[in-house]
Amino acid sequence: MRAVYVSVGALAVTLAVTSAMYAQATPAQAPQDADRKVVGGGITAPGWKGKADGAGKVEDAKMVLAAGKYTITTGPAISYWNPANVAKGDYTVKATFTEPSYMNLNDHPHPYGIFIGGNDLDTPDASMLYCAPYGSGTVIVRGFGGTVDGKAVTFRMNGGRGTPAESVKKAEKGQSVTQEVMWTVKGDRAECSINGAVVAGYTKAELVGPGKLKSLDGIYGIRAAHNVEVIVTGLEKK
Repeated sequence: MRAVYVSVGALAVTLAVTSAMYAQATPAQAPQDADRKVVGGGITAPGWKGKADGAGKVEDAKMVLAAGKYTITTGPAISYWNPANVAKGDYTVKATFTEPSYMNLNDHPHPYGIFIGGNDLDTPDASMLYCAPYGSGTVIVRGFGGTVDGKAVTFRMNGGRGTPAESVKKAEKGQSVTQEVMWTVKGDRAECSINGAVVAGYTKAELVGPGKLKSLDGIYGIRAAHNVEVIVTGLEKK
């Protein structure tokens, strides 16, 4: 059998060419847009509280209540709640979200929706589960799972980038888009519906436990991603 030898120089050239071809074939991931800081931020809705993600501050976003509408403008991603809004046992929580000018603050979509099962929200051990549609036609179901070994935990129920859902309305940049979001908890199952159609459903065993929810009972509220403007109406529990 004849031995085949390749020079170090030739191998280096081959690797360089291959690397260049791979770089051209694999587009670089777009950088994450930085959180904005909203001028005159804070909460004017009586009784409501908020908690921004990471190093963000509540004052870097804005929540205004007027004429029964909550107008939210975010810098950092943030969760808003009223401690009086508690849901236990079997319940339904819903609200309507209108982005007045789709992607007004961005060149790509960001989600917003409702969270349930909120516990210890004022602490690093906060837990909640939220369902949030994107105007691009997908939906994410994610949560905060308290702390494990002293570290805050997040969890994802339907993949890193969510899943497509036919009922989620799509919109072109510059147009408004409205989505109705609803959580229904019955027995040991929780389901999220967008615009009247179920888009995700899980058993209590899938949602409650270490690194996930403490309970399906708890405070419900509003979850908004960073750098969006959205108007929330009809927030109610049945």
